[in-house]
Amino acid sequence: MEPGLDQKYERLQVILHDIGSVLVAFSGGVDSTLLLKVAADVLGERCVAATADSETYPREELAEARRLAELMGVTHVVVHTNELVDTQYAQNGPDRCYHCKKTLFTELFPVAAERGLTAVVYGAMADDMGDHRPGHQAAMEWNVRSPLLEAGLTKADIRELSRRLGLDTWNKPSFACLSSRVPYGQSINAAQLRQIDEAERALRGLGFSGFRVRHHGDIARLELQLADLPRAIEIREELVERLKALGYIYVTLDLQGFRSGSMNEPLARRNTQVIELIG
Repeated sequence: MEPGLDQKYERLQVILHDIGSVLVAFSGGVDSTLLLKVAADVLGERCVAATADSETYPREELAEARRLAELMGVTHVVVHTNELVDTQYAQNGPDRCYHCKKTLFTELFPVAAERGLTAVVYGAMADDMGDHRPGHQAAMEWNVRSPLLEAGLTKADIRELSRRLGLDTWNKPSFACLSSRVPYGQSINAAQLRQIDEAERALRGLGFSGFRVRHHGDIARLELQLADLPRAIEIREELVERLKALGYIYVTLDLQGFRSGSMNEPLARRNTQVIELIG
């Protein structure tokens, strides 16, 4: 392993060993998969995975989480969450992720207590601290541990360590809940989430990966990998046809391409404008 990664990996193992037993909030993404793998290696049966079954997550991700947990031989629990009944979540303010994580942790702690597990842990990591992450505030309030973050692991570290450990998620595109496709301030409902899920499934069916379908009412704004933009133009008629069939009136390509957290960009601009006014 590259210099520094050995020490971080060892530190992660020590952290998990010292906790003693864990319930891993497991989405099946790159970060939580590595966390579950190392926790299972260190703690054995004292490690349990828990995945939320929710309208806010693509159906395919739940199946993938089940597959990965089974491959690792880890007990896997599915908890049902309904974030949309929380009006503060459905209103989709900048603190949406806080309410999402609060709902999740409300369901996970009774599972951990029932199974006699010491702590609930989740896959926050070092890079998360440089962005708008209200979900991490909820984790701190609930005393949820973040072993990857505590070990100082970055996203690049996590991908490399995952590759070294033989996890096929090492190069999996970044994942976020479907609600992250809707601009802050526009309320969220189940019909929108189903439409977004179907639209992204259509893009995967056309061979795209590492993308987002950003939902702006009647407009689907496609964030694709920059290398995929020429192909999107080539098959634009099929793209438009498939997304219009799902209810979108307009289909657009974002020329900046895919970037994780792009819905946070208006927040950053707003904060900059406030600073300039104060200055």
